[in-house]
Amino acid sequence: MAVCNQEANFSCKKIFLPTSPIKVGHIDDVQELRKAKPTTIPERFVRDMTERPTLAITLPSLSEIPSINFSSLVNGNKDDCQNEILQLARACEDWGFFQVINHGIDLSLLESIEELAKNFFMLPLEEKQKYPMAPGTVQGYGQAFVFSEDQKLDWCNMFALGIEPHYIRNPKLWPIQPPKFCETVEVYSREVRKLCQNLLKYIAITLGLKADIFEEMFGVAVQAIRMNYYPPCSRPDLVLGLSPHSDGSALTVLQQGKGSSVGLQIFKDNKWVPVQPIPNALVINIGDTLEVLTNGKYKSVEHRAVTHKEKDRLSIVNFYAPSYEIELGPMPELVDENNPCKYRRYTHGEYNKHYVTNKLQGKKTLEFAKIKSKTSTE
Repeated sequence: MAVCNQEANFSCKKIFLPTSPIKVGHIDDVQELRKAKPTTIPERFVRDMTERPTLAITLPSLSEIPSINFSSLVNGNKDDCQNEILQLARACEDWGFFQVINHGIDLSLLESIEELAKNFFMLPLEEKQKYPMAPGTVQGYGQAFVFSEDQKLDWCNMFALGIEPHYIRNPKLWPIQPPKFCETVEVYSREVRKLCQNLLKYIAITLGLKADIFEEMFGVAVQAIRMNYYPPCSRPDLVLGLSPHSDGSALTVLQQGKGSSVGLQIFKDNKWVPVQPIPNALVINIGDTLEVLTNGKYKSVEHRAVTHKEKDRLSIVNFYAPSYEIELGPMPELVDENNPCKYRRYTHGEYNKHYVTNKLQGKKTLEFAKIKSKTSTE
């Protein structure tokens, strides 16, 4: 049954809704701004000097950016599989992200979801506004993580939906245009979910844990999808497409639109490194949840998006995380005298509420989980 015809259980206490109205002021739609071609960028989009991107960066060679051949993990001989597991361990520990090639998801499905996402963003504004993202929430069309009238805005339009479990869905936000949108999102999300489950098995192996430990721990995993559209910007040196942040998920799966500008940057070795997409690959990054579970061995990566003066950019993101009621904390196997417990225990629902009620600020959200060190009395 397509989600468009399903009812959602909104009585669940795990869904966060603001307890009081949030005043965010006027938010310009960036696609409409682009059409109007203003002579200056509206002040709410202009970043402070310290936040502005440096765009003249030489792209690192593809060999620097870890890539994982998923087919070698699943179907390779013993040596190929072992080599790929070692590469995966290095990618998780040294980078916090990697690109997956030969991931097994039909390329025609990737093309279909990309085309539908682009077609949705090209709809008239009044059509897209039928599915509004209410202030303080993270589903629907608009801008997420905006909580005040003077907050700087991202040069981006978003459309986000809860996928699993079904009670987090809001059927009113699933669009009837473009045609087959709902059905395609269902199939796509199901395939990405399988990929996340399989990747977590191999990530567990890299940690010396049993392969199914994450699947057993996560329960009915939470999954959400967000589509991001970044129109060209006449002053890409003044704005950000997406503010620096780490993800609250366990794993995040990013599909970058074909022919899009290079917009994703990760913070590594105290500098912003652009990620050149590999054709047909998916970008995976470690989220805060996996950092906590691994007691900091595998860290979530801070990342952001920049814009381009002439080219637009489309990305499709899936977030995969434990069920809201699951209690999280460092796994005992990864805690010892030399690596003491760095994070407290909490439920994923608590962390999710904390995450979606704060603006994106690097890795600041993870402070919620960290055990504070005792201050010196000297």
